[in-house]
Amino acid sequence: MKEIENEKPIIIIEEKPDVIPGQGEGEVPTIVVERDDKNESPASAQKAKRWPWIVGSALITIVCCLALWLGWRYYRAYNNIGVPVAVTSEQNIAKLQAFHSQPTTPEVIKTSDSILGVAMNFYEMKGLRAEIAMSEPDTADVSVYLYSRCSDYHKDFSIISSLVMDGQEVKTVDGKRLGYFAGADGNYVIGIGRDEDVKEYVKGRQGCFFRQYILLSAGVLPRQFYLHGKVERRGIGRMPDDKLYYIETRHAETMWDFADALREYGFVDAIYITGGYDYGFYRTADGERHHIGDPNRYPHKYPGQIPWLVFRKEGVSGS
Repeated sequence: MKEIENEKPIIIIEEKPDVIPGQGEGEVPTIVVERDDKNESPASAQKAKRWPWIVGSALITIVCCLALWLGWRYYRAYNNIGVPVAVTSEQNIAKLQAFHSQPTTPEVIKTSDSILGVAMNFYEMKGLRAEIAMSEPDTADVSVYLYSRCSDYHKDFSIISSLVMDGQEVKTVDGKRLGYFAGADGNYVIGIGRDEDVKEYVKGRQGCFFRQYILLSAGVLPRQFYLHGKVERRGIGRMPDDKLYYIETRHAETMWDFADALREYGFVDAIYITGGYDYGFYRTADGERHHIGDPNRYPHKYPGQIPWLVFRKEGVSGS
């Protein structure tokens, strides 16, 4: 028998193992190997190896869900409107903040034209400021140079769309009406979008704001119109030089034909204005009053219960 000692433990090699009682000669004895990790079963070891994968998969799932949620919020706030946007909220706020160094003579200039078979009147407003009032202006009020309907209302006279009057929020609705009109500091703009940045700015400046349907955004018609049939149509449109026009059709038209005619005429953005042939008026530079709509519909059958968009001389407050 030889003994080989390298380092502990000592390994003994037997050239001719002794015969164990009860064991035949030539049979190999059973060798029992003891494990150092006596207390760890193979199943426990396999389970321990799976834990890092489970934790990692859970973290990846959480990160993906968070990314999808943030992406959905971004898409809903800025892109889920079906049309491109020509002017951002930040750009419209900058327009509302613009300072006019030279006063402009208050007036409304009317022109008429027809395109794609749609006859329209265009009213360019100069030297005016916008406000929203619950009382229809008196025809004798010489400070008013143009007025019109603005927000829609239910049968109980509750406002349907978002509305801000004198900086106070009357109604908040996020729905189908993704166009907006905003006025503050003697300036006014129209825009397209879901975010409320312009509305919040207007509230801080005691201005006005309301939402309406999109007619045109960046020269593109919306995917669908929610109003059908043929009636007299009205809107507010913006040309490439940033001039705003109040617009009315002279005959009954569909929303699609009205919007398509505005696009063909050259408008970049346009929002719908409710009211059809409800009465309104405008004044020329000499202060003379001219009819818009049906004079027989003045005063409105619901006095003091619906909102009006009013354009007045700069520096003159409504009563």
